[in-house]
Amino acid sequence: MTTATQTAAKPSGKAGNRIIVQAGAPSANPWLYHRAPFHCGDAAVFFDIPGEGTTLILRDIERDRAVRAKVADHIFIPKEFTPDGGLSGDRDTATAQAAAEFAVQRGITEVWSGRSLPLIFAHFFRERGVEVRCDPEIGVLERRSKSEREVDALRKAQRQTEGAIRFACEMIANAETGKGGALLVGGEPLTSERVQNEINMWLLRHGMGTSGSIVAGGPQGADCHNRGSGPLRTGEPIIVDIFPMDPSSHYFGDCTRTVVHGEIPPVVQRIHDAAAQAKKAATERARPGVSGEDVHKAACEVFTELGYGIGLPVTPGDDSFRYVHGTGHGVGLDVHEPPLLDFGGPPLVVGDCLTIEPGLYGAKVGGVRIEDMVIVREDGCENLNTLPETLRWK
Repeated sequence: MTTATQTAAKPSGKAGNRIIVQAGAPSANPWLYHRAPFHCGDAAVFFDIPGEGTTLILRDIERDRAVRAKVADHIFIPKEFTPDGGLSGDRDTATAQAAAEFAVQRGITEVWSGRSLPLIFAHFFRERGVEVRCDPEIGVLERRSKSEREVDALRKAQRQTEGAIRFACEMIANAETGKGGALLVGGEPLTSERVQNEINMWLLRHGMGTSGSIVAGGPQGADCHNRGSGPLRTGEPIIVDIFPMDPSSHYFGDCTRTVVHGEIPPVVQRIHDAAAQAKKAATERARPGVSGEDVHKAACEVFTELGYGIGLPVTPGDDSFRYVHGTGHGVGLDVHEPPLLDFGGPPLVVGDCLTIEPGLYGAKVGGVRIEDMVIVREDGCENLNTLPETLRWK
């Protein structure tokens, strides 16, 4: 996806007297889905016109459902806005053509969109003489400041995510030890891939979507986004990071814990304790008006005081541990959305849903990470997590 022609206008994210357009498949484009919460896998276009209200143009077989769902003030289908040359037989193209014709029929000469307008819509608008302008902040604050309905959806998704975390960590902790310290369950090797598959089956049984989960043991965990592969072993830190979507709401959960099978090496306990301290400090710093950068600095300050480095790289063969990523990110209709808790992160607002997930990583030992999900409230944060921070899950 790409946005249309940018202008020198100062981004504000506010509609004002501007005509706002969002487009794409609502089930795949969270920016559009937030404005028109309607499950539809084909292209649609949404107009917000001052003085006229909202308009949704979508495929004919979806129209009645959209009307019943009341997702817009006015709902049409593409053939009601057929240009002189006719509509394409391709659905995406036809919807973009109809969007441009709709604008022309209403005398619209300029539309604004955010960061997710498909280029095909910009193409047909411009072809019909409609200027397309981009404000990257359109919709951002609206998505960040979660309503109580959205918080309830996030709470439900996180509760199921925590269930999957507990399931996976207990599976690992209760495994048998085989040759060379490799873990076994039912006499068969316990690999990262096997645990990932078991996580997905657990999620599906509990009404969640699958997750591209991270189950990374030992040195693989030094790369914080390495999904993990191969046999898991006793005595090594194993990062378990699960981030599924609840298909009933489209909202995500996101949680990480670290588990060690068997005896916990003292060095792993030390870095885990440090990560827990950093998470506590960052959570206490997070409140309205405080910047995402300041929340990140709260975690960095803890690690620095304890003698750990900040930033890349994790050097091969080095015994040291470093904090190599930001402290968190927004969660909602995407598992990664604004704001970032990192250098340059913006001020927090009431209703932000954030992960707070500090960790430490070393090339020889691997890594640890602890991740909770919180809601920014007027006086601080509401933590949606209830799982312990322990390395022991047996």
